Amino acid sequence: MNDSQQISSIFAMIAGFYLIFYLLMATLFIIPTWFIAKKAGMSPWLSLLCLFPLTGLILLYILAFAEWNVVPVSKLVAYPPPVPPPYPPVPPTA
Repeated sequence: MNDSQQISSIFAMIAGFYLIFYLLMATLFIIPTWFIAKKAGMSPWLSLLCLFPLTGLILLYILAFAEWNVVPVSKLVAYPPPVPPPYPPVPPTA
């Protein structure tokens, strides 16, 4: 085996490991941004912008500064009514 074949096989092995690592890291970024974009009321397909380094950063800025289309929580859910006193009322003791 000559040197050029050995170098090309090493390069192919490194490229294969890099491709697997890149796909793993892209998946780790795409899955959370998919759910965040869906919860923000945007198209979850925007998360595919994470495949490219600068567009993934642009997506983070879009999500950070965009107006999220979510339904606000009603006041009854956020602040439940107070618990009423027991019935019949207990007479005060003197």
